[in-house]
Amino acid sequence: MGYRALAVAILAISFFTFVAFFGRLPGLRRTPIGLLHRVIWVYIPNGLRGVDKSISGGRISRSFQRGYQKLLFEKHPIVLIFFLSLITACAGLFLPAAWQYLPIYHKLGIVVLLPLPYIFTRLCNITNASSPHIVNHTNVINNLTQYPYDYKLFHPNNICRTCDLPKPARSKHCSLCRACVARADHHCIWVNNCLGRGNYKYFLSLLLSTSILLAYGAYLAYVTLKPQVAENIRQYPEWHVLEYANRTDYTGRMLCFGEWVLDVLATAFMLGGVSLGGVGFLAFLTAPLPAGLLSYHVYLIWAGMTTNESGKWGDWKEDMADGLCFITDFDTRDSWSYPSLDNNHYHPDVWKAGGWPKRSGQFLVLTGDGQHPRNLQQSIKDVVGDAEWRRVWNLKEVENVYDLGWWENAKDLLTN
Repeated sequence: MGYRALAVAILAISFFTFVAFFGRLPGLRRTPIGLLHRVIWVYIPNGLRGVDKSISGGRISRSFQRGYQKLLFEKHPIVLIFFLSLITACAGLFLPAAWQYLPIYHKLGIVVLLPLPYIFTRLCNITNASSPHIVNHTNVINNLTQYPYDYKLFHPNNICRTCDLPKPARSKHCSLCRACVARADHHCIWVNNCLGRGNYKYFLSLLLSTSILLAYGAYLAYVTLKPQVAENIRQYPEWHVLEYANRTDYTGRMLCFGEWVLDVLATAFMLGGVSLGGVGFLAFLTAPLPAGLLSYHVYLIWAGMTTNESGKWGDWKEDMADGLCFITDFDTRDSWSYPSLDNNHYHPDVWKAGGWPKRSGQFLVLTGDGQHPRNLQQSIKDVVGDAEWRRVWNLKEVENVYDLGWWENAKDLLTN
C-alpha cells in the first residue's frame, strides 16, 4: 500500500508541476489546464490573503509576496540550479543501480545523452557583449535590418525608454534582463535568461535532448525491472490479487486497469527502490513536459511566431471578437525610416530589412469604442494616407509578414 501511495504521489507532483509552470502558455489559456493554473496562482493565493488579512493584518501575505516576487520576477539561478541538480541527483541514483544490467550500447547511449542538457543549458544561459539576442549600441543597426515592421504588433520609430535605443521589429524589453531582446521569445527561469535571436535554437535543443534523456531513462528502468517484476508476480501470485478483477462493466475494467498499473509500479518500487523504480517512474511522467513544450514551440515555428507574439496575437483576437479592430491596405514600401546611431546621437536614416522577402501592406488599429478610426496620429497618416478602413473580425484576415512557411521559418531561427 505504501508503494502505491508513492506512485500516486509522484503522479500528482508531476501533474502539478506541469500545470504550475506551463499552464500560463497562450495556447493553454482557455483550457482546463489554464483554469487550474489560475486556481493555483490567482484564486488560491487571493483566498489565502483574505484569511491572512483577518488573522495577521496581511503581514504573512506581504512576506510571502516578497519571496514570490524574488523567485519569479527577479533574475537569479535558483530554478536553474534546481533543474540541473534534479538531473544530477536522478542520474547519481539511477546509474550505479542500473549500470550492471545494461549492455554496452546502452552505456554508450547514456554517455552521449547525459551531458547534452548541461551543454545546451549553458549555451542558453550565456550573456555577454557579443550575445546576438541582447540589443546594444554595437548590434542595434544589424538588429534593425533583420525584420521589417509589420504595423500590427511592431511599429518603427520607437525608442526604448530604459535602454535609450531604437526598438527593432520583434524585439521586447525584458525587465529581468534589463535589456531589449532581439526576436524575443520569452524569459525562461529554467535557464535564467531571455531566449531570442541566437540562443533560441539552443533552447529547442535543450527541450529535445531533455525529452530524449527522460524517455530513455524511463525505458532503461523498464527493461531492467521488467524481468524482476514478472518473476515476483509469478512466484507470489497471492500478493497481486486485484480487487476489481471480476468486474465486467466498463467502470470496473477501468478500475481494474488502474489497480493493475499501481500494483506493477508498487512492485517495481519494492524491487528497484527509489534508484530504479522511483527515478524511472519520475522520468516516465516528466518526459512529456519538455516534449509537450517542444511541440508547442514547433507549432510557433510553423506559424511564424514567437511566444511573445503569440500572446500579442491572442490579445488582438479577443479585441477583434469584440468588434474593436480595423485594418487598411497601403502601398508596400521598399524601405522604412529607422533611427540609426551616429556618435551617440540618433538621426533618421533609411535602412532596408536585410533580405526579408515580405513587406507589410496592412495597418491594424484598435479603437476603444468600436467606431471607425478618426483623429489618427500623424505617424499613421504618413503610412496609410487616405486609405479606407474596414472592420476585421478574425486573424484570418490579417497577414503575418514573419511567416515565410515552415522551412524558411526554421532556417531563419537556426541561422540567426
